[in-house]
Amino acid sequence: MEPFILKSSSFFEIDEWTREFPDLVAGFTTKHGGISNAPFASLNFGFHVGDDQNTVCENRSRLARIIDFPLNQWVGAEQTHEINIRKVTKSDCGYGAFSYDDAFKATDGFYTTNEGILLTLAYADCVPLYFFAPKQKIIGVAHAGWKGTVSGIGAEMISILQRNEAVRPEEVQVVIGPSICGNCYVVDEPVISHLQNRLEAVEEKPYNLIGDNQYQLNLRETNRFLLIEAGVQENHIKQTQLCTSCHHDVFFSHRKDKGKTGRMISFIGWKEA
Repeated sequence: MEPFILKSSSFFEIDEWTREFPDLVAGFTTKHGGISNAPFASLNFGFHVGDDQNTVCENRSRLARIIDFPLNQWVGAEQTHEINIRKVTKSDCGYGAFSYDDAFKATDGFYTTNEGILLTLAYADCVPLYFFAPKQKIIGVAHAGWKGTVSGIGAEMISILQRNEAVRPEEVQVVIGPSICGNCYVVDEPVISHLQNRLEAVEEKPYNLIGDNQYQLNLRETNRFLLIEAGVQENHIKQTQLCTSCHHDVFFSHRKDKGKTGRMISFIGWKEA
């Protein structure tokens, strides 16, 4: 069952989580409803892609109003395709919200135990991973491109929650969000060679050879395998069927747009009581 539902032209929401917990905001944006010009038209959230900073801030302010989560309570990151995960608190609110200059450096994952802070990360084909431990009300999000996936950013989040917050892996729920699908994502032998060791125990590999040194790779399924290996229960992982390349009328796609495009964001946060 598809975990995301379209709430407005500007964003999808994780339906099950937000229905069960009305104070939880969790979703993924589209490329519609902003003021950016081509090639960032129109709801671009990326400061680092060459768009005007004031325009990006207005796009962010528009979403902030729609989801009723003030922009000065957002946090953002300089994402570097690694597995660095940061715990953020109320004192971190605003970093990376209005500018790329004060975003958290070399960070590809956030989690928090606090209300009143919105975790955001940017994407244009990579895989957004959402984490939720309902008992402890801990939430997290991670950015998993092929490098982060192979390096195990999903498993790293599970390990940190277990080690630092006493959250058992089987208590964690995960949603795998909109990203490029296995049919659209073609990689070469060096990428697959990085994956082979990590997926040695997986019988049905999430990639297949389609030509000379060319493979189709399902990054979402790869992350699912690695999360299960990290101890997350299979029935606690929900995976979208929304592809940023197939659904190019809805999303920015780095591959489809040949590298010059805008960015969507994943977002998750508890509203203050």
